[in-house]
Amino acid sequence: MNQLLQENSIAALKVLRLGEMGAFLDGGTGNTNDDILLHKNQQTHPVAVGDTVTVFLYHDPSGRLTASMRLPKIKIGQIGYAPIINTTRFGAFVDVGTERGIFMPFAEMKGRPKEGEYVWVRLYEDKSHRLAVSMEVEDEMRRASRPATDARIGDWVEGAVYNMNDQGAYIMTRERWIAFLHRSEFHGPILIGQMIKGRITYLREDGRINISLRPVKEKAMDEDCAQIVTFLQSRKGKMPYSDSTAPAVIKAKFGLSKSAFKRALGHLMKEGKVHQEDGWTYLDEQQS
Repeated sequence: MNQLLQENSIAALKVLRLGEMGAFLDGGTGNTNDDILLHKNQQTHPVAVGDTVTVFLYHDPSGRLTASMRLPKIKIGQIGYAPIINTTRFGAFVDVGTERGIFMPFAEMKGRPKEGEYVWVRLYEDKSHRLAVSMEVEDEMRRASRPATDARIGDWVEGAVYNMNDQGAYIMTRERWIAFLHRSEFHGPILIGQMIKGRITYLREDGRINISLRPVKEKAMDEDCAQIVTFLQSRKGKMPYSDSTAPAVIKAKFGLSKSAFKRALGHLMKEGKVHQEDGWTYLDEQQS
């Protein structure tokens, strides 16, 4: 068998003959036993003897090399947002539009994406000339992105996370803008591949944007006040937290920054809904 023809690769092969099941392509050995079946179900349009067709090669359940005209939706070197089909201890298989999933080696993964989750991937050809995908997409994202010249502070954007570091998450929006979400904005765990909807808070000189998951301050404060009151009600009207509580504790308990917590608490006190005493906050009787 011609060693250049192997699973998870793309080849241009000549149609040698037609049969009831489909077309048989030249396997490159001169032996008809090595001819490769292009089943009728795997043809995107009818083929004729003598045609040269570009196909994706994979192994059927019997281990035979088989062809399909369903090619990857992204080209080698390009990126796409695609679902995980299944995972193994060696990596995962990703659906990029071919008859079978394309393998993503463990070393090319970021985090541990699960079956059904979508992630940004780059299609490449490994040393054996087989197709594979990688979640290392930073360079491709930079090339594919557009400067956020039309962005306006306060607008909401949506996109998927493609990278994370100690500072926060990087997102490619539907407008192809690169957005940054600082870790202080996280309300809970955020995963690579996760869809994020955020409000633009800053237009950067490099053409990127910063976003927040929180609405504007007035609306956010109303939501924060309601959260604090609900929390107090669940604790019979008192809690061991006040505007002197450490920021880390506030973040862990309420998912709020210290400034947002103090702002909401101050508003509640001004309205006479709560009061503080000895580091505790108490819900006034009319609110319980």
